[in-house]
Amino acid sequence: MDVKLVARTLDLFELFAAEQRPLPLTELARLLNVPVSSCLALARTLVSRGYLVEVRKRGGYYPTRRLQMLASAINAVDPVVEIVHPRLIELRDASGETAVLGKIQGAAVVYLDVVESTKAIRYMRAPGELRPLYANSIGKAIFGELDASAQQTLGAQLSFERFTTATVADLPALVAQAAAARAQGWCANLGESAPELSAIAVAVRIRGEWYGLSVVGPTERIQKDQQAHAAQLLRVKQAIEVQEQQEQVE
Repeated sequence: MDVKLVARTLDLFELFAAEQRPLPLTELARLLNVPVSSCLALARTLVSRGYLVEVRKRGGYYPTRRLQMLASAINAVDPVVEIVHPRLIELRDASGETAVLGKIQGAAVVYLDVVESTKAIRYMRAPGELRPLYANSIGKAIFGELDASAQQTLGAQLSFERFTTATVADLPALVAQAAAARAQGWCANLGESAPELSAIAVAVRIRGEWYGLSVVGPTERIQKDQQAHAAQLLRVKQAIEVQEQQEQVE
């Protein structure tokens, strides 16, 4: 369940990211769909903490760089992203497609790092985005590594909404797909969340937790090169596992 004030604060910063311009109080309140009085209280609090600035009297509010500085400081010492980011660049360069690092969070997959393809037609997502576990290659790759009890517990939380005709329909089908993916060492999602979008993923254990790496792009390209993408992912997975072992020895 969302905490209203926290959700409203995040909505505010996401709104500024979308609008990319100063917003007067009345417009800010309208776009956030909140009372002007509540919006004013939120804006004044963020101004007092240095996160917003009133660009001129009645000229609208705009975020300062304080949030960016905090995010950069946090990101600079993220141990998992620090390990994996160079590997994502390798994957992007080898595959020509967008490379993603993700993890199961609740009943969804959260993207932790994304290195976009340089091709004109490519998969575009941002860290922090959530994707449905059962229609996501990373989610299914990690799901396959869980024991039967954990799969049943997690599966009970899934909606199994159908996005395409290829979307997995229920928990038994998901368990079967995940088992097959684990047996071959990698997972394919061919048009399960959107017909035009597909991905190949592997699960890898980092610092005692399961993460997923995927190569994502247009279905036609991914389907044509899925064996090559799987081989690239398995090579990167092995490199990460070797690095993990060396750090444990040290």
